[in-house]
Amino acid sequence: MNPALTPRPQGSVACDGGPAMKKPATEMAKETQAMTAQASAGTRHADGPAAGDPQSTSLDAQANAALDAALREAGPDPVTRAAIEHAFHAERRTWRIPELEQARPRRLERVGVVGGGTMGAGIAVALLDAGLPVVMVEQDEAALARGRARVDQVYARLVGKGRMSEDERAARMNRWQGATTYDALGEADLIIEAVFEDMDVKLAVFAELDRVARPGAVLATNTSYLDINRIARATRGPADVLGLHFFSPANIMKLLEVVAGQSTAPDTVATGFELARRLGKTPVRAGVCDGFIGNRILAVHRQAADLMMQDGASPYEIDAAVRAFGYPMGPYQMADLAGGDIGWATRKRRAATRDPALRYVRIPDLLCERGWFGQKSGRGFYLYPDGARQGEPDPEVLGLIDEERRRAGGSPRAFCQDEIQRRYLAAMINEAANVLREGIALRPSDIDVVFLYGYGFPRLRGGPMHYADSVGLERVLADVRAYAAEDPAFWKPSPLLAELAASGRGFASLNR
Repeated sequence: MNPALTPRPQGSVACDGGPAMKKPATEMAKETQAMTAQASAGTRHADGPAAGDPQSTSLDAQANAALDAALREAGPDPVTRAAIEHAFHAERRTWRIPELEQARPRRLERVGVVGGGTMGAGIAVALLDAGLPVVMVEQDEAALARGRARVDQVYARLVGKGRMSEDERAARMNRWQGATTYDALGEADLIIEAVFEDMDVKLAVFAELDRVARPGAVLATNTSYLDINRIARATRGPADVLGLHFFSPANIMKLLEVVAGQSTAPDTVATGFELARRLGKTPVRAGVCDGFIGNRILAVHRQAADLMMQDGASPYEIDAAVRAFGYPMGPYQMADLAGGDIGWATRKRRAATRDPALRYVRIPDLLCERGWFGQKSGRGFYLYPDGARQGEPDPEVLGLIDEERRRAGGSPRAFCQDEIQRRYLAAMINEAANVLREGIALRPSDIDVVFLYGYGFPRLRGGPMHYADSVGLERVLADVRAYAAEDPAFWKPSPLLAELAASGRGFASLNR
């Protein structure tokens, strides 16, 4: 693609500049993954509620050793070293929340999980691995058997790879108990709902939990988007309700968004953080909005990608540009991996409240209408012949996109890699500033942790807020304003971003 032929909005920069590192995408992703593993090693419980335990000194020593190793791997580049060090301290800073100063966690000895699907089974595995007994509830014996099989399959794979003995597998499965009635959850200290992402379904579940849970039990929803305040109001004890947003696969992904509703008690939030400590996860406190921290921001920068696709960039060019920035995969590869039907259901849920001034890109919906949901259906944005995990570009998808562009009108244009990256990141940073301004996130570094551990943001960049500081908020704001000249409905500069840029401050000034 010839950058000289690429039209640009007034005020944007040429495509031979910008933030892209001059390294192959595969090398960048491998370095990021290696340094994430190194810098995270030994920090599983450090600086959490157990900081006063006898083990805390050795944990801190392990954490510092891991940081030193990651910095040695990073080499002499000061920008990269600063990003890695920021990410290390940001992870530990997430424990600084008001609820842990106000209250202690509740008892946490028995846990119930409602739902034995992919997410429920993953949560159950994480709990079993932490030594906690688990009661899984499903709607009937067949569904319960499938849930148990999903849990056992995880351990069977580990045994097959020589990473677990049969005795260890048996010990974990002996802590698992199944039931088809909610009454089996009556002794649980914490009950985690992990059913289908539908408000009516979740309200029905919480009505049952409200009936059977013991006084003082914490009731948690694993919802990715839905209104936790509404779920809490459906119970007699909204102070006992919070969100525990696990990321898939739940037994592997380190991030846990602990979502505090307007009525959630401090000791309920503290219990969520204690669970994270027990599971070896990094918790981030979030407030209630559609999507909380991560998925709310994701929806916006994915929309920026869709708009570029509508206007002339192919999904494969967008994915390649995002990988070149350092992500392990691009947004359309991720959509195919997660399942296109998940995003489709969310878009349909939001249709009634969609801003009519915003351009709506139908291309993802058109794929879903054909049953092209990604890897699980053999095709999505990519083709997956014979069950392949690595997708191939699909000429039929490109034809569908061309047809939809003609229907929508307008003249497709070329996008170079630098412009794709800058638009994608500007949308991410701008919405992150709004999330921060509204108090959904406590501090900028918490947003960085969410994206580092939940969304594949390259650790070599430190997270979106740290990255924004490193390139300068004035430049990010200038990009947003330039893009707003052509699409003011979508590109609305965040007041916080504008305020910080005008005062010469960075997001780091708000970390505490």
